[in-house]
Amino acid sequence: MVLATVSGTIRLAKGGGGVSSPNPTGNDLGDLKVVAEAFADLGSRLARQQPADPFEAITAVAREQLPTAAGASVTTLRHHHFITIAATDDRTRRADSIQYELGSGPCLDAIVSRTMYRPRDLRTDERWPTYGRRVADELGLDSMLSYRMVLPADDTVAGLNLYAEQPDAFTDRDALLGLLLATHGAQVATAMFYGHQVEQLKRALKSNRRIGVAMGVLMATHKVTDGQAFDLLRIASQNSNRKLAEIAHDVVETGCLDVAPHVSQGPCRGTSPSAAPHASTRAITPPTSRPSPP
Repeated sequence: MVLATVSGTIRLAKGGGGVSSPNPTGNDLGDLKVVAEAFADLGSRLARQQPADPFEAITAVAREQLPTAAGASVTTLRHHHFITIAATDDRTRRADSIQYELGSGPCLDAIVSRTMYRPRDLRTDERWPTYGRRVADELGLDSMLSYRMVLPADDTVAGLNLYAEQPDAFTDRDALLGLLLATHGAQVATAMFYGHQVEQLKRALKSNRRIGVAMGVLMATHKVTDGQAFDLLRIASQNSNRKLAEIAHDVVETGCLDVAPHVSQGPCRGTSPSAAPHASTRAITPPTSRPSPP
């Protein structure tokens, strides 16, 4: 598998007798280097955006890199308030607000359940029947990708949402790029919400002996730099919602690192409509039971 850039879009493509799977895993020699390079490329694109709000850069690059996405947004939950802090357009912002009104939807569940959701057909998805029908009928949006952004503390959580106009619009490659963007988004959110603590935390993590050994394993096995090795550990942490030290322990023990997007599939449930016209700014207590993601 090789990394190619076509018309400014990152592609994960087959080549040179490489791996054919669109979901790179730690068992596929060379794939992690491709993922690390794609992650760095996305970081460069985000840096070039230079908007007043860095979350606007996340949503702008998401739209640029995923042509099937009709819109992108970032949601945060602080002190029981869900709010959209960045969106590419008004339709996407409205799609988010319908979730807040209902207290139900892929975005909310991704944030609260600490996982990723990939509803392929919102109109027929039984986990969010009311939301799915409304967003499809009112806004013409039929599929989504929703990610929780893993932050270092529990007082703030955030999520990245990608919407499409066709059912099953997002490919496995899209799901992987969404994961990389969510990881960048988590870094942005951490910097904004925790400020000076970020560099101190990063230095402490890199000085952790187990993490250092894991980085060495990745560097030797996959021919990546130390910076790329650390990024790969962060991507895996974002993907699995596990601490970096736990990921490092597994790498040291197994020599493998899984960065394939984990989409859970869970039990169906009904909505809990407690609609409030402007719910994006009202207090919401996160539901205690959530579906498992697809």
